[in-house]
Amino acid sequence: MSFDGLVTHAITHELQGLIGGRITKVYQPGEAELVLHIRSQGQNHKLLLSAHPSYARVQLTDIPQENPPEPPMFCMLLRKHSEGGIVEAIKQVGMERIIHFDFRSRDELGDEVTRRLIIEIMGRHSNIILVDPATQTIIDGIKRVGHAVSQHRQIYPGAAYVAPPAQDKADPLSIGRDAFIAGFDYNSGRLDKQMVARFTGLGPLIAKEIIHMAGMATRDQLWRAFDEVMNKARRHQYAPTITKTADKSFFSLWPLTHVAGEAKSYPTMSACLEHFFYGKAERDRVRQQTVDLIRKLKNEIDKHEKKIIILTDELASADQADIWRIRGELITSYMHQIKRGDTEVRVANYYEEGAPETTIALDPLLTPAENAQRYFKKYNKLKAAKKWNAEQIEKAKQDKAYLESVLVQLENSTLRDVEQIREELVEEGWLRAQPKKNQRKKKEVPAPLAVQASDGTTILIGKNNKQNDYLTHQLARATDTWLHTKDIPGSHVVIRAKTVSEETLMEAAMLAAYYSKARESSQVPVDFTLIKHVKKPSGARPGFVIYEQQQTIYVTPDEDTIKQLLQTEKSKMKQAKP
Repeated sequence: MSFDGLVTHAITHELQGLIGGRITKVYQPGEAELVLHIRSQGQNHKLLLSAHPSYARVQLTDIPQENPPEPPMFCMLLRKHSEGGIVEAIKQVGMERIIHFDFRSRDELGDEVTRRLIIEIMGRHSNIILVDPATQTIIDGIKRVGHAVSQHRQIYPGAAYVAPPAQDKADPLSIGRDAFIAGFDYNSGRLDKQMVARFTGLGPLIAKEIIHMAGMATRDQLWRAFDEVMNKARRHQYAPTITKTADKSFFSLWPLTHVAGEAKSYPTMSACLEHFFYGKAERDRVRQQTVDLIRKLKNEIDKHEKKIIILTDELASADQADIWRIRGELITSYMHQIKRGDTEVRVANYYEEGAPETTIALDPLLTPAENAQRYFKKYNKLKAAKKWNAEQIEKAKQDKAYLESVLVQLENSTLRDVEQIREELVEEGWLRAQPKKNQRKKKEVPAPLAVQASDGTTILIGKNNKQNDYLTHQLARATDTWLHTKDIPGSHVVIRAKTVSEETLMEAAMLAAYYSKARESSQVPVDFTLIKHVKKPSGARPGFVIYEQQQTIYVTPDEDTIKQLLQTEKSKMKQAKP
């Protein structure tokens, strides 16, 4: 189900508890996302407003957001107008995907004013606009839209706010039976598409569900199915659900009977959206920031794969080196039978059983001794190449494994982690150092992710090689338990406890599997041992270790368990090992 008008209707109702609350903080974690901290009815709430082109939505959230070091301009502007303000109203415009968020605050002169945040959820055209409702003047938008982009409506400071074009559709919550039945062309079929085209706020998924509920629909059955769903919406009787099929997942206000899959219910629509969109926007932001880096890594991995194939073929040729040595020695033994100008010589090969006769090609321009030396030189060249190729194959395999591990880390990274990965690749010689415009900042101590297991034990996860090294070799104690996916690129995970329960071990193993190349797999092998058995070889690349006395367990990362663990994220542990 898309974030349609019915979902907007449900979310707007859910947010009514924020009315009268005070806006205490404003953050902008992404280019098109805001998080408002609101103190209401004795509780702190975090309201996420997203104008993301793919994941636009409004919901309450509990997931910690990573904010940029310097707040963007729109965030600063909104702080100026809203912090300390009181929420006055949260209303949906008709059944459209538009929400008006009104709050009362004070201007520069200390006078009380009302401001309105308009959240327009319209796919890639989604926007969040701060407006003065008294004059309908735009103060600013999280996405500015000029004349070159839209002739109909512009979004920039000082422009008059113009609502999105009306769709000229009927309100599904107020239509009566006769008007509903009379509005369909029953002969043309595809009643679900007709329903979406007729009514504001109805998405394709809920329309298909209504048709499915009606069964072999008569006109009365179709009306009853439609009215049943609309009655639930009028009364705000929701049962938020996520349904997973083999191919994709759907979120909906009610269980979907027409979709075959595994369904899970949630207490609120916000909780449902939280689960459905978890990590998607963050991964999208990271992907946009790292598209050049990912391309570079994939190209390097491809180069190393080709290099290994070429070197392996050359190594197979080098295995024939002894043939050239034997020919040189045979020429030396039978030199008395050879004279300059001969093109070949037939001799007994006493290196083989029975000394069979063999023919050796000669260069007629060379003396017998020079012909022998020619074969010996070829032998020595192939012998040296064999050793060199073997070394280069091993190096190429290590480089490829390292680059694959960095690629996995990028998929699980935050924007801050990405900067550390870039620094590491520069230090290792894979990237060129970018010139610093400002004075060099103090080097940050790597900060592994810290979460709590179900029994309260701290689990630490290194999300890049700098964090892995710091976690394993500096932060962790000798008696802590260390985990890593067996023979699979992934993160170092450490359980900070001398004694570890089976439940905590399984949770840590799930985290190790989740932050690895095998996160989508089942029965992932995870090795675990004590930190004192983990060593870093001299001169090894960042993140590379050898370990012993390990045991192996097999886990399947469970999405719900992982999300529950990650919601216990603690303050980053930056202190050195005591």
